[in-house]
Amino acid sequence: MTISKLINRLTLPVKLAVFPSFCELCGRLLLEPEEKIVCNQCLTKIDIHHGPVCRVCGRFISGENDMGSLCLECQNDPPPYELHRSLGPYSGHLKEMIILLKYKGNEPLASSLAEQLYRQFNPQGILAGIDFILPVPLHPKKERERGFNQAELIGRRLARLTGCPLNRDILIKTRNTPAQVSLEAKERELNLRGALAVRKKEFVRQRVLMLVDDVYTTGSTIKECALVLKKAGAREIRALTLARA
Repeated sequence: MTISKLINRLTLPVKLAVFPSFCELCGRLLLEPEEKIVCNQCLTKIDIHHGPVCRVCGRFISGENDMGSLCLECQNDPPPYELHRSLGPYSGHLKEMIILLKYKGNEPLASSLAEQLYRQFNPQGILAGIDFILPVPLHPKKERERGFNQAELIGRRLARLTGCPLNRDILIKTRNTPAQVSLEAKERELNLRGALAVRKKEFVRQRVLMLVDDVYTTGSTIKECALVLKKAGAREIRALTLARA
């Protein structure tokens, strides 16, 4: 045990007595030093998908499908990225935690959720051989309003866990578009068209890049990001999201 962890253990009873914290989901007293916003017990209740998925877009496939199969959408209209994976469906505890992070300002949750991504996907090799981790960008005005970019917070923790550098200056959002959540699939594509740009193209050419975001719904955001990065010369685009809606 490191000195800092030992100090945390020794001072925890005093902190709990003066500043008690409770899990935002179940109300349980947070007793462990690493517990932030939600308890470890609630974190274990995230519905992580362990079944077959489309080998490219990561769509959850039911039944006994081959793990290496392609979904019909990827067969008919291959996306501009090579691989995307999500922890699980946008429901239950995972959905509640994303809402707590994204809309209620509970920033420490980003680290806990990023660690879940790392535990699930690092053993699969998805995080190997990456040159840069790129958070899906927010427009500067929207980021100022929210106070943070949740994708960047998740990406920063992944960068520390993997040793792969995060770069928030390569992919930028140049137009403040309406929120995607209120739009239909086709509207989402049109909403983002021309709203993203690549700076520092020398960092993109022939590189393997990992996009990070919170929720994958129709995939229009990840696809548009991948498209502009490929046009700038990227060799391979992968993507990780917390949940698939």
